[in-house]
Amino acid sequence: MANYQNILVVIPSLDPDERLLNVIRGVQAKGFTDILLVDDGSAPENQHYFEEGAALGCAVLHHEVNKGKGRALKTAFEWFMKNRPDSAGAVTIDGDDQHKPDDIAACVDLLGQQKQDSLILGVRNFDLDHVPPKSRFGNKLTSSVFRLFCGLKVSDTQTGLRVFPRGIIPKMLEVSGERFEYETNMLLVCKQADIPLVEQTIETVYINSNETTHFHPIKDSLRIYGIIIKFFLSSLLSFLLDYGLFNVFYAAFRNLAHRLFMATALARILSSVFNFTLNRKAVFRSDAPLSKTIARYYILWGFQLLASFGLVRLLSGIFGEGGFVVAILKLIVDMFLYFVSFRVQQAWVFKLDNTEIKSE
Repeated sequence: MANYQNILVVIPSLDPDERLLNVIRGVQAKGFTDILLVDDGSAPENQHYFEEGAALGCAVLHHEVNKGKGRALKTAFEWFMKNRPDSAGAVTIDGDDQHKPDDIAACVDLLGQQKQDSLILGVRNFDLDHVPPKSRFGNKLTSSVFRLFCGLKVSDTQTGLRVFPRGIIPKMLEVSGERFEYETNMLLVCKQADIPLVEQTIETVYINSNETTHFHPIKDSLRIYGIIIKFFLSSLLSFLLDYGLFNVFYAAFRNLAHRLFMATALARILSSVFNFTLNRKAVFRSDAPLSKTIARYYILWGFQLLASFGLVRLLSGIFGEGGFVVAILKLIVDMFLYFVSFRVQQAWVFKLDNTEIKSE
């Protein structure tokens, strides 16, 4: 049996049942001896499960009210950093018996095989017949959206089975989010900070079609897609400002030889100041030095300006240079460029170094 005594097992739980005790006994039988339960505001009638967990040798922390899974994990990580100075890391699991002891051990075994600190994910197979259609669709959609918009190649963005080496836990404490979005946000932070994501396939378990989940489809999905929604709104506002200014300048400069370039440049300069400020403060919440981010932003801005001008000019030479035609071409070109801009801004302009993690 491998030595798992220097790994803290973290189990966040809200209104558990007998399965929580089965999970505890299962990981103990596998050799895990250090277990922390985080009660996230469970009802009084469910407190006896935590008392029984304590009797089995677990440490127990309590939230007086429900604060969300993200906050429960942060509470556990804070406790880990203060109370386990010699532990190699922590593994988070769910308390509903969806994560089997063999899979937990397999994920932890990968910890010592990595060349650098990595986040290890126990990922499920959503193509299996017993996966509820709603869960299959939701998880595949989320994975596809984050791959498309963020370049995040993870097959299971919402897995609760994760292994954290000690070195990355302080960074995880500063990731934004208090509820289910925290688990997605930490993946984005790892990508930005060049922390590798390592996947380990695990058994795909759904109990009673996942009816006991505390996940709220609308509220929690909006939180999970938060960065994409915020960038979309930022881009939309900036685009409308840029598009409106362009048309004003294009009409005002009708007698100038280079009115297309001048209208494009002036509109982009003014809208870029607005867009940079909004993205830095509200979307990516970057703490990177202003000089570095602004330099990178305006390098991207320059390429985007030239691309917008060049493509509109090229297409207007084909379809005509009338005001209405140019306006439509500008709309199509800039919609494409704003999508490209999101990927570049996340991956390079506001990219987090290992010491540049910003909390919400």
